[in-house]
Amino acid sequence: MGATLHHTKAIILRSIPYGDSSLIVTAYTELFGLQSYLVQGIRKASKQKASVACFQPGALLELVVYYNSFRQLHRIREFKWAQLYRNLFSDITKNSVLLYMVELILKTVRQPESHPDLFHFLEDSLLELDHAEVATIANYPLFFSVHLSAFFGFQPNEKNPDSGNLLDLQEGIFTNATPLHPHYAQGKVVVALKELLKVRLPRELTEIPLTNTVRREALQVLEQFYALHIAEFGKMKSTAILQDVLS
Repeated sequence: MGATLHHTKAIILRSIPYGDSSLIVTAYTELFGLQSYLVQGIRKASKQKASVACFQPGALLELVVYYNSFRQLHRIREFKWAQLYRNLFSDITKNSVLLYMVELILKTVRQPESHPDLFHFLEDSLLELDHAEVATIANYPLFFSVHLSAFFGFQPNEKNPDSGNLLDLQEGIFTNATPLHPHYAQGKVVVALKELLKVRLPRELTEIPLTNTVRREALQVLEQFYALHIAEFGKMKSTAILQDVLS
């Protein structure tokens, strides 16, 4: 069965040089979920530097792609920016948050399956970050991490504010009973995570004043939380850089 031609939006997650002039690109697409593409000849001439920039992590593109369900590596026929960011690539703080988000997506999204709701959440998150005010950026990685977990079925459900002052990371529930295992959080970080679960719009993040210490602990707790629920999650490399930039 031959490849068919499709139009789809895509979020670029990773680009790796291939040969002398090509790229192998990992992208999360609206139509097909996680996909890999060979982009031939794009690094060949200096006049194509602007084209290579399209494939930096976090770029939001419109693609015309060849798709064959029996192949793991596909080809791109046409590409263009779906959205030109205002300062997401040039602002050091926002770009650090972006790279954290991209790494978290790479560690959690593994299957080439269509999931439009997830794609639109990721797209909206990138666009909101691009337009975010300074006061909301520090809490943005926490906001994104908490709400991304809902798409994988292990987001803590905080409907009752008195449900507990501990967060059992293994079970994904708030409780007052100390778990028999060591994977739980308590104190100010739990209060912060409960508040973040209630946030629906990034601009509301200004209403959650957190110290750098609580923010750092919350990032560590969320990383542990993901590692308990996503097989072979490993360790986040971008967290340390992010913490330095946001401190």
